[in-house]
Amino acid sequence: MENKILIIGAGPTGLGAAYHLKELGYKNWQIFERNDYVGGLSASFKDSKGFTWDIGGHVLFSHYEYFDRLLDNILGKNYIEHKRKAFIWIMNRWVPYPFQNNIRYLPRDKIFHCLLGLLKEKVKKSNPKNFKEWIFSKFGYGIAKYFMLPHNYKIWSHPLEKMSYNWIAERISIIDIKRILRNIIFRYDDTGWGPNSWFKFPSFGGTGEIFRRFIPYIKDHLFLKKEVVKINTENKEIIFSDGDRRNYDILINTIPLDEFIRKADLTRFLSVVEELKHNSVVVVGIGIKKPCPSDKCWMYFPENNCPFYRVTYFSNYSPHNTPQGDYYSLMCEIAYSKYKPVNKDKIIDETIQGLINAKMLSEEDRKFIVSVNLIDAKYAYPVPTLDRDKALACIQPYLEQINIYSRGRFGAWRYEIGNMDHCVMQGKEVVDKVLEVK
Repeated sequence: MENKILIIGAGPTGLGAAYHLKELGYKNWQIFERNDYVGGLSASFKDSKGFTWDIGGHVLFSHYEYFDRLLDNILGKNYIEHKRKAFIWIMNRWVPYPFQNNIRYLPRDKIFHCLLGLLKEKVKKSNPKNFKEWIFSKFGYGIAKYFMLPHNYKIWSHPLEKMSYNWIAERISIIDIKRILRNIIFRYDDTGWGPNSWFKFPSFGGTGEIFRRFIPYIKDHLFLKKEVVKINTENKEIIFSDGDRRNYDILINTIPLDEFIRKADLTRFLSVVEELKHNSVVVVGIGIKKPCPSDKCWMYFPENNCPFYRVTYFSNYSPHNTPQGDYYSLMCEIAYSKYKPVNKDKIIDETIQGLINAKMLSEEDRKFIVSVNLIDAKYAYPVPTLDRDKALACIQPYLEQINIYSRGRFGAWRYEIGNMDHCVMQGKEVVDKVLEVK
């Protein structure tokens, strides 16, 4: 007799697990989602004015053949492929991304300062203790001061000295001094770094369209508007807000690990999950009735004259992200935490003023704004703190001993494997693990 597998959460990880169970012909499973839609942080929404919005700047790229095949099956040819055009607005100018490879665009005294800092760090032997020290050791004082420190604090909203650096891998382009000197002397634009230099985007429906297309495959096992309020790990029972109760043999969890521990009343880990930190992000969408003035994809903003750390020309990803006609849309992301609070009553006005300060909009453009949308993502990025791995090493083995597998961006609490492809693959791989698929 098949074990009963329950999945909590219909985001990319839960859907990846569900799709693979269906693919394997497994019958005894169910997936529960507290919202009336699927996709989690990768959902999309259309506002009353006809603008589509994502929960932040998602782009679709892959490290896995399985994920590529899944996308081909689900999306077919209903996507648009883009070459990344990303920039940093700094010192009143655009610098191509990644910043450290393109410092030739800075004022000459700032270029000198950056190079001097790099050369000084090159002769040092350092053993950094945290992310802040790592930044100085890899990039020198100039690049750290002008970009790396303010940019990363804006995103993470946590003190960088409280963060580790073992998550970095392909997330940050490491300095090659010879390459940078070549770029400066020969005036090369060095923009091809990273796995998302080319990316795909659905033609219709935003990023959420990818995950809505899972529904036909799993609809007989999918239950929406089912919020978990308690997990009884001894009796292997989930209790929902509507009073419903379901038993399981194996549980795949994709909701935030700290929430799960509290709902499961695993008191032995309550102090441990206090070490799991995250930021939140307010996504402010601005719809404008004018032709789009740029072909850029997204831009970073390290300076303090605007609240957002990133802005996406979302209308450039697909013409169907706006109403028909001469419209364009900007999607602005503002991170916050207890270390870096935001006033949500003022954030829309502050965002519009920030777009003007950064010369993305003019004062005259205010009258062309026809749509404003706000999405508040309480859980946005799991922060790789110094104590994160120690906490996870305490919690995860115990959960697996009692047939609970916590996966996904916040289920596993690992930012470095939190992209959409990573998350879908975590769902697939945990199914293979519990079913002992070779």
